[in-house]
Amino acid sequence: MEPIIYIDHLCFSYHNEESGQDIPVLRDVSLSINKGEFLAVLGHNGSGKSTIAKHLNAILTPVSGRVLVEGIDTSDPDRLYDIRQRVGMVFQNPDNQMVANIVEEDVAFAPENLGVPPQEIRQRVDAALAAVNMTAFRRHAPHMLSGGQKQRVAIAGVLAMQPDILVLDEPTAMLDPSGRAEILSTIKKLNQSLGMTVVLITHYMDEAVQADRVVVIDQGEIKMQGTPKQIFPQVQELKKLGLDTPQATELIYRLRQQGIDLDPAVLDADACIDAIMERLHSIKHTGELS
Repeated sequence: MEPIIYIDHLCFSYHNEESGQDIPVLRDVSLSINKGEFLAVLGHNGSGKSTIAKHLNAILTPVSGRVLVEGIDTSDPDRLYDIRQRVGMVFQNPDNQMVANIVEEDVAFAPENLGVPPQEIRQRVDAALAAVNMTAFRRHAPHMLSGGQKQRVAIAGVLAMQPDILVLDEPTAMLDPSGRAEILSTIKKLNQSLGMTVVLITHYMDEAVQADRVVVIDQGEIKMQGTPKQIFPQVQELKKLGLDTPQATELIYRLRQQGIDLDPAVLDADACIDAIMERLHSIKHTGELS
């Protein structure tokens, strides 16, 4: 199956005006993203993960290499509209994406600018608000909403453009735990129920755990990639890259260091409790502590 996004030996540099030098940000990045996949891209600040996100809808274009979205080269200026229709972007601060005084008007803004007929705009707005569970707030003022609700409205505004791919660049960075949970639930729903391809840029391990695949970026290069169960048990490697691990995985790792035989591929609290209880039950019946 041909990937929906294909990144081929992507290199990118920023030009430093003061020094007159180019500062490399991405170094020979190659990555395929499949249709319907939920991909999480992890990395510490300055690793290059947000720069990758901006290449996916041609906010940035490669210095060398190429990025193809559904076979369209993002460097082709004549296809910019086609790229932006296919890839919707959601950023950290939802306030920066709010343009209207009423929620449903804000969601309608992008399709109106695309020249979508009024009747279809109404249908798109209704569907987008329903998809993010914000229909009840359609007549509210955006500035009166919570952070999580604002971000859901921002996502609805992107969905109203009917993209095939949703790219979210640290969308929960400014939210409290409740708001983060709201957004992650929305992302999973869009991916699982609607089959939307999702690329989530994050530094929160508990968000990345729920993805189909995780890519770890460091100093502009892909250092690790695989399923969450393949990546997160590699605790020492992640720490070397300046990253944490899910709390449950960290606990299992420390218990294993003390000689307690537990499955290292434990990613959440429930699985952690189950693994420990199962181990205690085994110890009790085998008499290991006697």
